[in-house]
Amino acid sequence: MSDQAGEIDELTEADVYEALEEVIDPELGLDFVSLGLVYDVVIEASDVYVTFTLTTPACPIGPQVSEQMKEFVGDLPGVSGVHPKMIFDPPWTPEMMTEDAKFALGF
Repeated sequence: MSDQAGEIDELTEADVYEALEEVIDPELGLDFVSLGLVYDVVIEASDVYVTFTLTTPACPIGPQVSEQMKEFVGDLPGVSGVHPKMIFDPPWTPEMMTEDAKFALGF
């Protein structure tokens, strides 16, 4: 992203959430943002901290998801480090999904 002068715009939470939409839950086939699995994004200088959860604590894709977050968010201009943090409190519930995700999954 750049403005008319050709300078890189400051990284925003919206930029990070957009990148996180590329992280797909392989079982459900929907992205982590629509599923409500991304709880928080904090940008500190060139580091991005992403707090997320999984649909269940027994879900085995945690390491894969962390790597995808590092890859997609790390590709954003100005990002030097991505620090995913998986938590299970509060636990995820289907109510956290967007309306489109609920519709796609039949909720």
